[in-house]
Amino acid sequence: MKPVNGVGIFGYGAYIPRYIIENSSIASVWGKLSTPIKSKTFPSYDEDSLTIAYEACRIALESSGAPRDKIGAIYIGSESKPYAVKPSGTVLVDALGLSRNILSADFEFACKAGTEAIQAVSGLIASGMIEFGIAIGTDTSQGRPGDELEYTAAAGGAAFVLSRASNGVVAEIEASNSYVSDTPDFWRRSGEKYPRHLYRFTGEPAYFHHIITSVKHFFEEYGYSPRDFDYAIFHQPNSKFPQRVAKMLGFTMDQIRPGLLSPIIGNTYSGATLVGLAATLDVSKPGDRILLASFGSGAGSDAFSFVVTDLIEERRAKPPLKSFLERLVTKDYSTYVRYRGKLWV
Repeated sequence: MKPVNGVGIFGYGAYIPRYIIENSSIASVWGKLSTPIKSKTFPSYDEDSLTIAYEACRIALESSGAPRDKIGAIYIGSESKPYAVKPSGTVLVDALGLSRNILSADFEFACKAGTEAIQAVSGLIASGMIEFGIAIGTDTSQGRPGDELEYTAAAGGAAFVLSRASNGVVAEIEASNSYVSDTPDFWRRSGEKYPRHLYRFTGEPAYFHHIITSVKHFFEEYGYSPRDFDYAIFHQPNSKFPQRVAKMLGFTMDQIRPGLLSPIIGNTYSGATLVGLAATLDVSKPGDRILLASFGSGAGSDAFSFVVTDLIEERRAKPPLKSFLERLVTKDYSTYVRYRGKLWV
């Protein structure tokens, strides 16, 4: 792809539900212990992907002071929409007090729907069609009771207000690259409640192949190497995959540590890499360069390079992501299945 000229992140925000369940609690019910993570977040009975998106957007808008009347697009990436047939973005337009003369659509590409929303909004801004836009990745992902996914499928999201760089941005988007193929490692057919997956097939032919190919093509196209980046965020379905792919590509643990949240909060699907980006921006300094590489089953990966500007010091998200991690409350399996709609009385 061509470089993304003159577009950047004007403001950002992330939201994590306060409830978590530990892997050991899930294992105590099903008689097996899977340890890809320590714990995962899950939404309360009155939360869904839309309420998570609203909170992330509110933080992004209030922290940055973005002009709500100038936002020309709001795109939501999610695979857990509250409605099968009804847009989510229109709810946020009214809830956030945005202008109704706006583009709005829901995006879906498994866990990379949020990054494709960033690409779409960036293109609209770069073309001159709009001046500001919002891209969101949010999910309240589900796993079939007893399935491996139940140990990791979590809830959370992040929102990014994008604008022309000339308006003053906290991080400029240098370039992006995408790679996709028909690799059906994970799917959910219409009418099914829970997704299905091909177990370890999702590793080598899906996750690792697509992220590595996307990032290597990105490096070749623009002349980058791991040494050019201060931080890197890779899609984090568990704690092992992002660490392994980072090592395979030549990145260090120090580069990925700030954005590696899955050991505690699990896989927030469309929010996973974007929540990691928010956490990284929370600690970054002017001049830092950040690599982000998402992954979505089915399958594909988007790679981005961001360069942090001097405005980061005055426009960091308030509250920062760390504050949500500090308020986490552990619940038992019975509360979890009741709040997740897996148990009816």
